[in-house]
Amino acid sequence: MTGQLAPGTRVRVRLDWPETRGPCHIRTPYYVRGQEGVIHRALGRFRNPEKLAFARPAEELALYHVRFDLRRIWPEADADLLVELFESWLEAA
Repeated sequence: MTGQLAPGTRVRVRLDWPETRGPCHIRTPYYVRGQEGVIHRALGRFRNPEKLAFARPAEELALYHVRFDLRRIWPEADADLLVELFESWLEAA
């Protein structure tokens, strides 16, 4: 996804495991991969830390607070979960 996502937009976190393909730096928690959430707030644009970690040229990406129903991840939970995710990890739900 690219561009500005509005609060309330439903998204899915890509179900991807780049760590299986070699050395990498990932800021996306494994437990939200493949999960659906809702954009809570846009946080701005920042250089991609997954590339900066290896001193590679890094494009700017939008960063979002994405809210998840924690019960869908951990059924015994009774709360929501707010995670910062870069747009490169998000797709339309």
